[in-house]
Amino acid sequence: QVQLVESGGGLVQAGGSLRLSCAASGSIFSINAMGWYRLAPGKQRELVAAITTGGVTNYADSVKGRFTISRDNAKNTVYLQMNSLKPEDTAVYYCAARIAGSRWSNGSWGQGTQVTISS
Repeated sequence: QVQLVESGGGLVQAGGSLRLSCAASGSIFSINAMGWYRLAPGKQRELVAAITTGGVTNYADSVKGRFTISRDNAKNTVYLQMNSLKPEDTAVYYCAARIAGSRWSNGSWGQGTQVTISS
């Protein structure tokens, strides 16, 4: 089992920045990637950014150039730096850990953190 604890959400004005953190504990050896999903009212869950244990990253087109995912292996923590935030970035952001040989949906999830961007 992997436990994930998120922090860093909040309310900021458009154009501002936020940094989300996700600390992993438990069977972290089983993780082969970590990512951030978001869920906005009336929309489908979206993979925002992900990073593999090898450091390969991928981003949703809507956040490329604005968001950066990174990891600190010593702290077992993944970060999502969000710059140039837009009202459409408003959502609950969830940290997820993908277990080797499995889908994201079968992995571990954090409790979610609200990000609200005012115009």
